Amino acid sequence: MAQAARLRRIGTTAAAAVGAYALAVTYRDPAVSANDRGAGLTLSAIQAKVADPNCCVPSRQVQESALVGATAANPLDILVVGGGATGSGVALDAATRGLRVGLVEREDFSSGTSSRSTKLVHGGVRYLEKAVFNLDYGQLKLVFHALRERKQVINNAPHLCHSLPCMTPCFDWFEVVYYWMGLKLYDTVAGRHLLHLSRYYTTKESIELFPTLAIKGKGRSLKGTVVYYDGQMNDSRLNVGLACTAALAGASLLNHAEIISFLKDEISGRIIGARIHDNLSGKEFDTYAKVVVNAAGPFCDSVRKLANKDAQPMICPSSGVHITLPDYYSPEGMGLIVPKTKDGRVVFMLPWLGRTLAGTTDSNTIITMLPEPHEDEIQFILDAISDYLNVKVRRTDVLSAWSGIRPLAMDPKAKNTESISRDHVVYEDCPGLVTITGGKWTTYRSMAEDAVDAAIKSGKLSPSNECITESLVLIGGYGWDLASFTILAQQYVRMKRTYGGKVIPAVMDTATAKHLSHSYGTLAERVASIAQNENLGKRLAHGYPFLEAEVAYCARQEYCESAVDFIARRCRLAFLDTDAAGHALPRIVEILAAEHLWDKSRKQQELEKAKEFLETFKSSKNAQFHDGKHN
Repeated sequence: MAQAARLRRIGTTAAAAVGAYALAVTYRDPAVSANDRGAGLTLSAIQAKVADPNCCVPSRQVQESALVGATAANPLDILVVGGGATGSGVALDAATRGLRVGLVEREDFSSGTSSRSTKLVHGGVRYLEKAVFNLDYGQLKLVFHALRERKQVINNAPHLCHSLPCMTPCFDWFEVVYYWMGLKLYDTVAGRHLLHLSRYYTTKESIELFPTLAIKGKGRSLKGTVVYYDGQMNDSRLNVGLACTAALAGASLLNHAEIISFLKDEISGRIIGARIHDNLSGKEFDTYAKVVVNAAGPFCDSVRKLANKDAQPMICPSSGVHITLPDYYSPEGMGLIVPKTKDGRVVFMLPWLGRTLAGTTDSNTIITMLPEPHEDEIQFILDAISDYLNVKVRRTDVLSAWSGIRPLAMDPKAKNTESISRDHVVYEDCPGLVTITGGKWTTYRSMAEDAVDAAIKSGKLSPSNECITESLVLIGGYGWDLASFTILAQQYVRMKRTYGGKVIPAVMDTATAKHLSHSYGTLAERVASIAQNENLGKRLAHGYPFLEAEVAYCARQEYCESAVDFIARRCRLAFLDTDAAGHALPRIVEILAAEHLWDKSRKQQELEKAKEFLETFKSSKNAQFHDGKHN
């Protein structure tokens, strides 16, 4: 109960600060000048708003009205195109600087690359190796930068991110020395941003930590392992958290809305806004802004060509495929890194949300809305991990498989393609359009900071304060700790259907309580309350902790507008188990229909679209063919 009392105190403190925040954050009022609207806009005031356990994001209708109200006489400071990690980060950064911000996303927050990552918040061990052997200071800077940002991401969203040990098998003594020295250097470079020290484990100790690890194979024997630490996250929920935090900070965000053309000043040629199409209602409207920030990830070239059809490409798309396997492939709380694959890449095998995640590949691809993994890429991952495991690796064990497109960036001003890198690029194509692309999930915050700095310079904007996102804890994270789930387990019940067809109350089990706590942070009690009070406490899929109440909560508080939004980005069922997601769809659509007042036709449309989406996830249930040696 001490924990409950502490959280109540946090809530009281936050609520007391909301009044001050309401007085401080006046930048939504168009009558307030740029110099005045940020008066009193402080980190503590914004944090109080975000930390309020009763906070509610503005409705989608309110957000759209704000964008419609951005006229030529009263424009936004910044309009962001793209609602992935970088775009949502830009919206949050700009809003917390006291700027008037809008964001439009063609699909859903994190619908592209940002939901299809390896789920690691990492410094980049591979980049460090390249830096040392190639004497490449640029690569070393990338590692320093990423390690600093890695710690910030974990601190700012503690419920969604945590440190994870990763084991590197060594099959001769040279490898032991090589990897031990390399990972100790990784620790040293991290400095005060270190998560935990790496260390060597003997063969016996390694097997105790990772029972499915192979000791012998292909004429070699395990000499031990070196374990180091990186961060792990729930990527799309972190992205949604960024978007909701930005909304609470004053940004006007609209998912399922896309730009169809830019508005230009006829005299100067400067971009001054965009024509927006609401993909849900079919409505079109103009939104004016002093600067447009293009954060459309793999699609940023398409956005740039709307402004200039002759724009030179910036994106070199790369396909990254991942697969989900049953939990018995890896122990809870310990990952495995396969350091040598056929194409020279590193492959990870990581515990994630009760299952095992393996990947990734790196191959050229075309840009498409719904990238699909090729069967040879799935087999490549299975082959890579089979050499390091004593368990039979089977294609039939693949619960889900998906592909993401990395937007590797090339500076358009460069004279050759050697400038392609994992770093990000900020580029102003034409006056009023700033493009930010490249980089990686771990560095989204600093990428957003660079983009906002460029936008301020381009539009001669007057922010009321400097960037504060380095210390801003996201929605659900303030006051959260690892023991928070116990409050849910002790104080809430959920509904359970018996064999007799009756619905009776059941206690909140530990697995469900932990899931809610880690997914929603300090706002988990609101989801539990819906489960308890609105008869939405049953699980959506057998063997998974997702509750019906989450569908209703996400529709009300997280801009969940479709069945795909829920199964792919609000909960992760599509990525964890495609078959389970398919079975849960009818109930999910039923709940969303009640929340959004869908008619029968819309409900059927949602079911069909979700099933089409799941068909792009090549699980063993819907794979077109199998390689016999893995069956």
